[in-house]
Amino acid sequence: MEPSVDRMPRWMLRPVRCGTGPVEEVLFEEGLNTVCVGAKCPNRGECFASGTATFMILGARCTRSCGFCAVPNGGTRAPDPDEPHSVARAARRMGLGHVVVTSVTRDDLPDGGASHFASTVSAVRDELPGATVEVLVPDFGGSASAIEVVTGSAPDVFNHNVETVPGLYAKVRPQADYRRSLQVLARAAGAGLAAKSGFMVGLGETMSQVRGLLGDLREAGVSMVTVGQYLRPARENLPVTRYREPSEFEEIEGLARTLGFTAVAAAPLVRSSYGAGEMLKTGRAAG
Repeated sequence: MEPSVDRMPRWMLRPVRCGTGPVEEVLFEEGLNTVCVGAKCPNRGECFASGTATFMILGARCTRSCGFCAVPNGGTRAPDPDEPHSVARAARRMGLGHVVVTSVTRDDLPDGGASHFASTVSAVRDELPGATVEVLVPDFGGSASAIEVVTGSAPDVFNHNVETVPGLYAKVRPQADYRRSLQVLARAAGAGLAAKSGFMVGLGETMSQVRGLLGDLREAGVSMVTVGQYLRPARENLPVTRYREPSEFEEIEGLARTLGFTAVAAAPLVRSSYGAGEMLKTGRAAG
């Protein structure tokens, strides 16, 4: 039996926000999904209250079944051709200055959904020409042509999460490949885009493995990185093996800065799109 930690430490506790607000109303009216709700993000109440959300396109169901993720798998539907415009309208109605778009993984689509991402970036540019756009993409099966479709849409940030250290991929991301994810990021960086990635701790990794992962990301051309504590979304998901202390996140942040990352967010409740707009500004100022 794998070790697990059942009691959450005090630094992980957040107030619960009840009821709905303007953000939820816009999302409902536009018929949109968010990773905030789909992945049971602990920051969703704070983000919704501040008027932000991360749009999740290509449906609410995934073709993969990662051990850490709350998003359901199987039973996918054809992409909604109107969704890019719905995202753009919602972003305008919410008054977003930085728009983050992610998706489920769609291995059942010929291009993995790359063209849908590109259409969404284009629609947001048309609706909100002054906004910056960040895409948080799957690996597209490593398809160079699919990645080029997304990079060709010229998002301000190209984000792809490696999620964990390579030694844990077999249990955490069994349908993914660590080297393939690095290649996805390297292609984006090679195309001149700001490349960003993120990963979780608390799944059984060592600090030595974390150092190696950060080094691999820098070698791939990644300039921005996020690191947060893994939280078990449901009993069928992988258990937490350890809640890392805030001081350990400070150590990880220091190491990342030493390696040359221009923007680093490392704290227990950090998630890949949390404070993404400010992170982009920090990265640009440092770059």
